[in-house]
Amino acid sequence: MQAHDLSEHVHHEDEDDHNRSGERRTRWVVAITAVTMIGELIVGQLTGSVALSADGWHMGTHVGALGLTLVAYWYARTRAGHDAFSFGTGKVYALAGYTSGVLLALVAFWMAKEGIEHLITHPPVNYRDALPVAGVGFAVNLVSAYLLSRNQHYGHRDHGHGHRDHGHGHRDHGHGHHHGHDAEIRDAKPRPGTLDFNLRAAYIHIIADALTSLLAIGALSLGWWADLWFLDPLTGLIGGAVIIWWAVGLCRQASRQLLDVVSSPRHEQIVRQRLEAIDDVRVADLHVWELGPGRRSCIVSVVTARPREVSAYRNAVLAALDVAHLTIEIHQCALAHDASLGATVPDAT
Repeated sequence: MQAHDLSEHVHHEDEDDHNRSGERRTRWVVAITAVTMIGELIVGQLTGSVALSADGWHMGTHVGALGLTLVAYWYARTRAGHDAFSFGTGKVYALAGYTSGVLLALVAFWMAKEGIEHLITHPPVNYRDALPVAGVGFAVNLVSAYLLSRNQHYGHRDHGHGHRDHGHGHRDHGHGHHHGHDAEIRDAKPRPGTLDFNLRAAYIHIIADALTSLLAIGALSLGWWADLWFLDPLTGLIGGAVIIWWAVGLCRQASRQLLDVVSSPRHEQIVRQRLEAIDDVRVADLHVWELGPGRRSCIVSVVTARPREVSAYRNAVLAALDVAHLTIEIHQCALAHDASLGATVPDAT
């Protein structure tokens, strides 16, 4: 007897499901930042410039933070098909993004602390050495920001040919279950297009540093030529406040995905309307949530007096929404359901 091949019905992710473009561009940014760090440390040591050495070590913190982004990409991609991850490794990106947001907030508090101390103690600043360093840092950050600015939103398997979804159904007649194991490739709307929090965190980190470099250039220039010394520490306070704002927003967005908060009530409404347009179907329970960048899951329970095959309901859901993991429960009721009144009426048959 020929065995049925179940491989095409498995929900495992492929490496192609992950943001390889974002990972590749992050690698470039880490390389550019590392080279800048090494160059500044060497020149700072040869010239005795404290400003150059300090900025070199500052660049080192960026290498570490962006390295976290690369580790998250590597971990999620290499374990995409592992059975230990029930719904894939997409949330690794949200976890890395949330962690980066916390680190950004800590850096911002440190900047504010330094700004307050310098306002009180008024230490001397070597404007001539510090200005070129700020300029170099700003240029590097602009290049890095450009590399990380693209493809922060992307859809699951967005290669121009749709993607594969799987639906599992359960028919409850008081005994046993009927499972639908069909799979098909379709291009549903609206596509997930969820945010890659990992890449977003790296981008915000670079933008935050670019902002501080720009503020530093203005403050150092006015401090050198107009003797407005207080602008230098004041930029630490302003930059810290802006970075905290960005960090809190990043953590708030990432936490919604980590906690399985409903991504969009509108998406649930689309699925509900599509299913309840079939015969006398009523949706008893419905959950739609994000699994990671470009991937969402859906669990729906329908009640009907005249149940169809699971594939009919699965096709309706997939035509309404792009879903990576779909589970459908079908419950047969002895009473027909009047969709217009939302009440049950005796079945004429």
